[in-house]
Amino acid sequence: MSPTSPLPSFRRSTWNRAAVPHIRVPTARAVVDCAVYVEGLRLPGRFTHAQALAAVRERGAGFVWIGLHDPDTEQMNEIAETFALHPLAVEDAVQARQRPKLDRYDDTLFLVMRTVAYVEHDLHSVSEIVETGEMLIFIGADFVVAVRHGEHSGLAGVRRELETDPARLALGPGAVVHAIADYVVDSYIEVTAAVEHDVDVMEEEVFTPGSQVAIASIYQLKREVVELRRSVVPLALPLQTLGKPETPLPKEVRRYLRDVADHHTAVAERIHDFDDALTALISAALAKTTLQQNTDMRKISAFVAIAAVPTMIAGIYGMNFEHMPELRQVWGYPAVLTVIFAICTALVVAFRRNHWL
Repeated sequence: MSPTSPLPSFRRSTWNRAAVPHIRVPTARAVVDCAVYVEGLRLPGRFTHAQALAAVRERGAGFVWIGLHDPDTEQMNEIAETFALHPLAVEDAVQARQRPKLDRYDDTLFLVMRTVAYVEHDLHSVSEIVETGEMLIFIGADFVVAVRHGEHSGLAGVRRELETDPARLALGPGAVVHAIADYVVDSYIEVTAAVEHDVDVMEEEVFTPGSQVAIASIYQLKREVVELRRSVVPLALPLQTLGKPETPLPKEVRRYLRDVADHHTAVAERIHDFDDALTALISAALAKTTLQQNTDMRKISAFVAIAAVPTMIAGIYGMNFEHMPELRQVWGYPAVLTVIFAICTALVVAFRRNHWL
C-alpha cells in the first residue's frame, strides 16, 4: 500500500473512535436550583452542592434543597459522594423507569414517584394522550435531593410557593417532600379530569344512534388509561408509609402526607372507574358494530332476493327452445316485464315491513 493510499474504512473508523475523547459534562449543568434554608428562610447567594451542605453543617441548622434534571451517571455519582447516598438508589435515579416505591437506606429515605401530563390531541387519532415522567427524592436529616426525569412537572413553582411560607419550610426536609408529593398528586387530579372528559365523549358517541364507532380510538384511550394506572396506583403504599409514626418525619408533616394519601386514593378509584367504563364501551362498540353488520347483511340479502327474480325469468327465456309459453305472442314481452315488476314490488314491500330495507 502506498503512503498516499487511504486507510481501509474499518481502520479509519477505529482510529476515529479512539481519537474522540470522553467529554465530561459538569454537574452544575444538571442542577436546576440549589439553596440553603435556615429557619424557613433561603440564604442569599449561590452555592454548589458541596458548598451548600458544608454551610448547613457548619451552622448545625437548616437544610439543603437541590434539584436535578436528567443527570448522567458521573453527575449523579458526584452528588452521591457529597450527600453519602446509597449506590443502589443512585443507580435507580440515573436509569429511571422505576415503579413508585419508598426505600430506606440507613438515615436516608428514597421516594420514587411517577409524574404524568395530559397531551392535547384529536380524540379520533391514534396518538399519545398521557405523557409520563419520574420524580426521585432523597430525604436526609439536612438535605433533599430531587431528581426529575421528563420535560414536564418542573418544581420551580413548588419552590417559589414554599419560599413564601417560611413556617412550613422551618419544618425541614419533610415539608419539601410533602410539597412535592402534593404537587404530583394534584397533577394526577388534573390529568384524570381531562381523561374523564375524553371518556364521556366516547360514551356519547358510542350510544348515539347512527354514529360511527371508532373502536381503535377506544382501544388507544384504554391503553393510555392502563399506563396512567401503572403510574399512579402503586404510589398508594409509599404515601401511606410516609404518614406512619415510624417514619423519621415531623408529626405535622405526617399529617399533611396522610391528607395527600387520601387524595391519591380518590384519584386511583377514578382511574379504576375509567378502566371499567372503557371495557364496557369496547363491548358496547363491538355489539353496535356487529348489529350494523347484521343490518347491512340483511339489506344485501334483500337486494339479492329482488335481483334474483328478473335473473331467473331472463334465464328461463334465454334457453333456446322453440315451444315456450307466450314466445310468439305480441303481449308476451310486456306481460313478462309486468310480472317481474309486480314480484319485485311485492318483495320490496315485504322486506320493508320486516325492516330489512
